[in-house]
Amino acid sequence: MSTDAKTEKRALRADTRQRRRSHGELLLAEHGEQISLRLQQLVAEHGATRISCYLSGEFEPSTRPFLAWAGAADITVLLPVTREDGLLDWVVSDGQSERPHELGFPEATGDLLGPIALGDADLLIIPAASVDREGYRMGWGRGYFDRTLGSMAGRPPVYAVVYDDEVLEAVPREVHDERVDGVVTPSGIRRF
Repeated sequence: MSTDAKTEKRALRADTRQRRRSHGELLLAEHGEQISLRLQQLVAEHGATRISCYLSGEFEPSTRPFLAWAGAADITVLLPVTREDGLLDWVVSDGQSERPHELGFPEATGDLLGPIALGDADLLIIPAASVDREGYRMGWGRGYFDRTLGSMAGRPPVYAVVYDDEVLEAVPREVHDERVDGVVTPSGIRRF
């Protein structure tokens, strides 16, 4: 990737962090409920009974209300656990076991299932900093999800979760950046 693209990604990530921090608690809670309803709709549309999701951090679009719903609806939810080799292990969510990761995001704890556990999922729900109108996702720069998606043959549908103003015309991209099948925002679901 060119130096210009690296600089563009760094600036876009910083701008996204700044905007997310400016959202008030009431707006964050409202967005979390709206996202939960959209994700529930997505699960129903796909007839999904085994999904992957992520534990949202303080300023991320909240997956917490959705995860509570999924637990009550007997949906098996796989949550990511980072590995030193840049891959992801997975644990089955119990709705409460987590710890703060050294990089500042919440991470699930439990019995590690390994990267291959994702092969049985019906639907993947992943975090993003932004997504463009062609379905290219820009993450937070560590590449965990790009490596995971790039390693999957015949992967299930993949949806990123962002705020409405984070769906952009274009995002800077590298060769390894993976597309998603759609994006979930507080206002709706968009498919690519």
